[in-house]
Amino acid sequence: MLVHLFVLSTALAAATSGKHGGVEVPEFGEPITNLTVPIGRDATFKCIVVNLGNYRVGWVKADTKAIQAIHEHVITHNHRVSVSHADHSTWYLHIKNVQEEDRGQYMCQINTDPMKSQMGYLEVVIPPDFIPEETSGDTMVPEGGTARVSCKARGIPPPRVMWKREDGQEIVVRDNTGAKNKVLGYQGEVLKLTKISRSEMGTYLCIAGNGVPPTVSKRIHISVHFHPVIQVPNQLVGAPLGTDVTLECYVESSPKSINYWVKDPGELIIPSEHHEMTVRQKSMFEAEMSMTIKNIRREDLGSYICVAKNSLGDVESKIRLYEIPGNDRHIYQYPEERTVSDDEYGTEIYDEDFDEKDTEKSNRVSDRANKWYSNDGKIIVSTNNASIFNATIIIVTIISLLDTLS
Repeated sequence: MLVHLFVLSTALAAATSGKHGGVEVPEFGEPITNLTVPIGRDATFKCIVVNLGNYRVGWVKADTKAIQAIHEHVITHNHRVSVSHADHSTWYLHIKNVQEEDRGQYMCQINTDPMKSQMGYLEVVIPPDFIPEETSGDTMVPEGGTARVSCKARGIPPPRVMWKREDGQEIVVRDNTGAKNKVLGYQGEVLKLTKISRSEMGTYLCIAGNGVPPTVSKRIHISVHFHPVIQVPNQLVGAPLGTDVTLECYVESSPKSINYWVKDPGELIIPSEHHEMTVRQKSMFEAEMSMTIKNIRREDLGSYICVAKNSLGDVESKIRLYEIPGNDRHIYQYPEERTVSDDEYGTEIYDEDFDEKDTEKSNRVSDRANKWYSNDGKIIVSTNNASIFNATIIIVTIISLLDTLS
């Protein structure tokens, strides 16, 4: 009915204007520009008319044939629509807070006979958004299994989905033959990680974009579960009494393990001033557990066990602490030695060589201590044979007795 009224007004305007034949009639100055507007923004169509005279400009939504406005009057009941003009040559149709139903063709009409019109298209675009019921959450999978996560997004135009690791590492994708391919980004709504390893554990970013800001992303954490393992860099640790020593174990586990120390054969060690314990998390599944024993006492020597337990099992490894000589121990000091000539001690030759490393590792007093010195520092006997030494003492005693009797 409204369209008919507008057409009728065209005829009336033509009849009353008297501008036919050689009289100039209105023309469009330039085409209407198509608009692409994100949902929620404002859109404005511009229609330029030359020689409008007493004619009128109207706006119609072509696909629904609904009149939006005639000249300066808004006809539609859509409160978001308004009109304006400048110098009767530039006419505007304004649509505030554009919604999806506003999408379509809009016609600018001049009520000439025949009617003149031109159209512009309003495209309403929608930024991407994830479909909750079709998008995965955090996932847990055993090591060696398959992790399958999906990310589906909607928007206009349809969004493209890209996967990346949050830590910037490469994604390991395997084809149907099992061959590995490492990529920084993977396109597709579904990411499938087969024969997954612990190094692939982490947070993956699902990023959806369609050219309409803002691009959206979702964080999906993939946990890879496995039995704890322990690596011990030094299973045999030596230290002098009275010093501090640190024992270390490296643990890999997922979920995170409970870590503690035991003194063999089974005494649980509690953190104290004497036993300082730390656990430093190196990654999501790697931890470094250490125990520092302060001011080592003899009763601290022995075997220590580091234990790691999680829901999939437990593992332990043993470290043996032993004593080595140190600065706090008694050090034997000897006068400068000289080579003993055959004239002084017969024909026996004494080998003064010794293995320093063996001396350091042994708690025994060095063989060098089995040398005897006179007051002037000369060696009077040097042997490892206790029986020879005893015989020498007996001979010296007998000679002393004979001197007394004489």
